[in-house]
Amino acid sequence: MPTYEYECQSCHQRVEAVQKFSDSALTTCEVCGGELRKVFSAVGIVFKGSGFYKTDSRGSSSSSTPPAAPPSTTAPATPTPVATAAPSTSAKPSD
Repeated sequence: MPTYEYECQSCHQRVEAVQKFSDSALTTCEVCGGELRKVFSAVGIVFKGSGFYKTDSRGSSSSSTPPAAPPSTTAPATPTPVATAAPSTSAKPSD
């Protein structure tokens, strides 16, 4: 159940009350009998589950690196081997 904080408009006394959502708001100060108003303040937020931290669901890549380029639709050309003949250095025997 949530905790609500009220402040008296006359004596500025603050009161906390644990109430259900369906309960009606407090209206009368117990100290002086003045009018109470709800005080709204910042609430803490808790993120539960995966996906909220840098290390969750990211794999091994970093978020600062750009995504990889999509694969090419054309097949890359395969290099053809070139046969090179080495010049013969052996001398013919002379007769």
